Amino acid sequence: MEKRVMTDSKRRKGLTVASALLGGVLVLSACSGGGDDDPKGEGGDSTSQAKVDEAAAKKSSEAQIKITPKDGSDNASINSAAAVTVTKGTLTDVTMKTAAGAAVAGEISADKKSWKPSAQLERATAYKIAATAKDSDGRAAHENASFTTVSPANSFIGNFTPEDGSTVGVGMPVSINFDKAITNKADVQKGITVSSSSGQEVVGHWFNANRLDFRPEEYWKGNSTVTLKLNLDGVEGADGVYGVQQKTVTFKIGRNQVSIVDAQTKTMKVTQDGKTIRTIPISAGSPENKTYQGQMVISEKFKETRMNGATVGFTDDDGKGEYDIKDVPNAMRLSNSGTFIHGNYWGAKSIFGSVNTSHGCVGLSDTKGANDPNTPGGWFFSHSIVGDVVDVRNTGDKTIAPDNGLNGWNLDWAAWKAGSAV
Repeated sequence: MEKRVMTDSKRRKGLTVASALLGGVLVLSACSGGGDDDPKGEGGDSTSQAKVDEAAAKKSSEAQIKITPKDGSDNASINSAAAVTVTKGTLTDVTMKTAAGAAVAGEISADKKSWKPSAQLERATAYKIAATAKDSDGRAAHENASFTTVSPANSFIGNFTPEDGSTVGVGMPVSINFDKAITNKADVQKGITVSSSSGQEVVGHWFNANRLDFRPEEYWKGNSTVTLKLNLDGVEGADGVYGVQQKTVTFKIGRNQVSIVDAQTKTMKVTQDGKTIRTIPISAGSPENKTYQGQMVISEKFKETRMNGATVGFTDDDGKGEYDIKDVPNAMRLSNSGTFIHGNYWGAKSIFGSVNTSHGCVGLSDTKGANDPNTPGGWFFSHSIVGDVVDVRNTGDKTIAPDNGLNGWNLDWAAWKAGSAV
């Protein structure tokens, strides 16, 4: 009888072991979903987690989808960041939407191995991509990702002239104005190339942290082609501020037209390809308001425009402009500070070629309304294009600042190259 008696302590130990075993069975059943008993409580047969995972893997698609940029990225490129690729399979469906639900057009490649958006993305925008692919056995694989493109605050762009596809004069530089101050000038300049079919060496010059111009040593060769390539996507222009532009621009150089204004003889000699085609009487700045000297490039043309002296500092005692002419004919800008070469209908015809009377512009005889192409003003306007050079001499004034308009030709080649960051 005594051998059958179990002490309380032994009974408690036995219950503990049983409870542990029962707990192990219950846990195993819950994770494995049932099956044959496992005498060892782990490993070995088809009820083990490893076997289950292996079986699930055998049923899964072999297609491997990759979405870039990776899920959760911010400051993504608006040009080349978004892409979907697949290995060991082919893409069957890709959708891309903004966080607001607007669909983004895209196209799966002919081999069905990749996808990309059809157009440039927007800055500071959240996007979602969902992709589906299948392997050789037709098993589907899915992948999803969300990302946000770079914001305006963290990116910069360069506004450039001239425009793609335009035809310009031989004096037209490539001028780029950045919307953020650039501190990593060398990196940005390395991301920009300007070349000419003429083979001329082209060098960049920084006027300040926001402006970079390119030109050759001499004027562009007439009838050549110039190519500007902006490879700034992802280039860090300043701390935490990245480029977004990826663009190629081409423009044509027209015939070589350089017009030489002589304020002493009060004439302008218009030359094309080195030959004088016309000499025109002019009226330059008066002795009190001399015209800048130097090589100036026509940057804008206006059939008619308003000229108000108050905008450039010429005011009467009442604060109003010394002049305010609302229909100046055939006007072409030579500087940012207000220097123009333009038609003049209000001055006596006798002043042209005989006396300098303007506030600093170069005036040509013209008629009100800008409708007579036979006047000197009308003729010169119709024979000029943006980028032509007007070389003003003998005014008695200082040479125009090279950054006042598109007038970098007033720096010699050594000084120009000294402004390059590379």
